[in-house]
Amino acid sequence: MMSERDVNIQKAEAYLKRFRDGSVLNLIDGKSVSAKDGATFETISPIDLKPLARVAHGKASDVDAAAKAAKAAFPAWAALSGEKRKAILHKIADHIEKRAEEIAFLECVDTGQALKFMSKAALRGAENFRFFADRAPEARDGKALHGPGQLNVTTRAPIGPVGVITPWNTPFMLSTWKIAPALAAGCTVVHKPAEFSPLTARVLAEIALEVGLPPGVWNLVNGLGEDAGKALTMHPDIKAIGFVGESCTGSMIMKQGADTLKRVHFELGGKNPIVVFADADLERAADAAVFMIYSLNGERCTSSSRLLVEQSIYDKFTALVAEKAKRIPVGHPLDPKTVVGPLIHPVHEKKVLEYIAIGKTEGAIVAAGGAKVDGPGGGCYVAPTLFTGASNNMRIAQEEIFGPVLTAIPFENEAEALGLANDVAYGLTGYVWTRDVTRALRFSEALQAGMIWVNSENIRHLPTPFGGVKNSGIGRDGGDWSFDFYMETKNIAFATGEHVIPKLGG
Repeated sequence: MMSERDVNIQKAEAYLKRFRDGSVLNLIDGKSVSAKDGATFETISPIDLKPLARVAHGKASDVDAAAKAAKAAFPAWAALSGEKRKAILHKIADHIEKRAEEIAFLECVDTGQALKFMSKAALRGAENFRFFADRAPEARDGKALHGPGQLNVTTRAPIGPVGVITPWNTPFMLSTWKIAPALAAGCTVVHKPAEFSPLTARVLAEIALEVGLPPGVWNLVNGLGEDAGKALTMHPDIKAIGFVGESCTGSMIMKQGADTLKRVHFELGGKNPIVVFADADLERAADAAVFMIYSLNGERCTSSSRLLVEQSIYDKFTALVAEKAKRIPVGHPLDPKTVVGPLIHPVHEKKVLEYIAIGKTEGAIVAAGGAKVDGPGGGCYVAPTLFTGASNNMRIAQEEIFGPVLTAIPFENEAEALGLANDVAYGLTGYVWTRDVTRALRFSEALQAGMIWVNSENIRHLPTPFGGVKNSGIGRDGGDWSFDFYMETKNIAFATGEHVIPKLGG
């Protein structure tokens, strides 16, 4: 009898067959097309480093065609009632759920993420579409603001065609998180997914077309950052760029979009602290710390990659975390037992292993992991790693590694903990564990981060704002904050009486 893992591998191969037999095409103005110059690039699986598919290599001319299609489709889509947009977006969610297994399996083989987490990727994506679909009818709503002798009425209108550039770590969910509010607001979209993991972006765009989204409203152009990405950020018809990725890339996008005064929303890197005080529930805090750094292979912007622990419990707590880390199953991403799968690509694996070597050179102690793992298929497997005896000035404490690597640093008191937590270039998230409510309020207020969870791991509530400060980003997603980005606000002032008008010429 075949194991569940082998059954899953067989199913994944069936879903991959159409990409292996053909290629991953662009989708422009409702049509599946190759790159204009016929160029392709190869994508590989991090499981065994073997080719998965040939992908259309879009460049400036392909982006131009997509942007023009989005511009042409914009007036009709923007004019469509919110109720009609709501109905279409709910249909997209329905079809995402119908293809949930396909999406999960493709995501696993494309990214190396474990099925344990990717099995819910489609459902989270569908939830994103439903959330913003339900808000589409009210997207244009504003406020009535009374002034002396005046009534002000605000309204919002979609900004126009927008560019969405998504990362390789959880590509399906993050694509829905960006594209759903853009469509709900009445914008049209040109999507450029990450070149390392393009498969589910194609499936998602196909679903939208199948359910009746008008041609040109959602366009997909595959390519590299230096050609397709650059062309998208510089294109004059694209009014805004929503980007998730590295901070240095965000800076480059801002420069490239400057000439066209492009509006930008960036969700960038993080070096997020989890701060554990001696009075915390240590078992729960340890579980949360382990989950937030080792789930999703540590390849997540909100990972708790710095563990700040009160000195009096430092040895006890880090030993607890180390034991949990050592027991984490590393293996094939389609094995239901796997927690940590292979990292996305040999280039990224090399970076993570180099940081582990740097940590050792800097004098930190490897309490768990610290090496490459010989996983099934021989791909990019790295053991869940914990460094102890570290200080905050080490590179492993300051720079984003984006892998299953946790750096533990002791602190003596609350003031030192706060100083350590804030002493990085990033400010995306923070996690605070303490039973002292007053301290939790005081500490979280002073912590430099866009999102903070107290006595909790990262549990998302969709209406709340999502985003960071410092080098971690610009702007907020979630709830009405997403509409603020994808829409322009207009104020109309009505005089309610005959006020005195200055006479200047007569």
